[in-house]
Amino acid sequence: MNQIVSTVSTQAEPPLAVTDLKAPLNFIRRQDTKPVFHSAALTSGQMKFFFDPEAHTVPISDMREIAETLSVDREGFELLRHTTAVEDLYDDDAVKQVYYPEIEALLRRRFGAGQVVIFDVTRRSDDGTGAQNPDGRRGPASRLHVDYTAKSGPQRAKDILGEKEAARLTASGARIIQINVWRPIRGPVERSPLALADASTVAPEDLIATDQIFPDRVGEIYNLAHAPSQRWYYASRMTEDEVLLIKGWDSLDDGRARFTPHSAFNFPETREDAPARESIEVRTFVVIDQNP
Repeated sequence: MNQIVSTVSTQAEPPLAVTDLKAPLNFIRRQDTKPVFHSAALTSGQMKFFFDPEAHTVPISDMREIAETLSVDREGFELLRHTTAVEDLYDDDAVKQVYYPEIEALLRRRFGAGQVVIFDVTRRSDDGTGAQNPDGRRGPASRLHVDYTAKSGPQRAKDILGEKEAARLTASGARIIQINVWRPIRGPVERSPLALADASTVAPEDLIATDQIFPDRVGEIYNLAHAPSQRWYYASRMTEDEVLLIKGWDSLDDGRARFTPHSAFNFPETREDAPARESIEVRTFVVIDQNP
């Protein structure tokens, strides 16, 4: 039976987790002009960046210490136990026919959603060549980022839901949340786990809007500039029966978490024969008919 491990009020102060490790994360260096990068779809290969990164070694706490208190509306992420009937998550047909409905059901239940729309799926591996996807191989994202911004989140919702439907939902007072569902394909994860910022500790000025150039459009993401106030978490040794919910954008702007910076990081003292990290992430829009 699938179990939701974390549902909590956003009002209570969460207990602090014990810091387990320190590791370098890749931030963006602040600059006077708007950063830009070329997508893999544009370059037909590796992404090309036109800004400078900078690494900072930061404390990263194991979120398992506080898993039952986590909330996408406060920290911006949750760790859930959730099994899948799909035996091979590299099977595109099985993912679409079985996994998608499982994820839709999970998010409907978790958020009381009237509608869940899945619009993208990506597999990643740090084996040196990347995991196979219909549009090419992908490795872990190693720069701290948020997939959407205050500008591109609403635009992406219009692109996926349609202009008229997005306008209707907005006029009706519905809430639209962009949620990524991240799962290990094989576990436990020993290499390249995700580091996630506690969104409540990220100041708006630390989120650096960055143009993402595609062959047919210009998107926008946030990169993250470093600040000492930021708190960081990871989930130790995640298994294929667990998922992370990561909030990428929220139509509500009332003080709750809206954007969750995250990236893979090099786990300290990883053993040489540790298996490659393989993961699958599903991007969704969750529609809640009435704002809470």
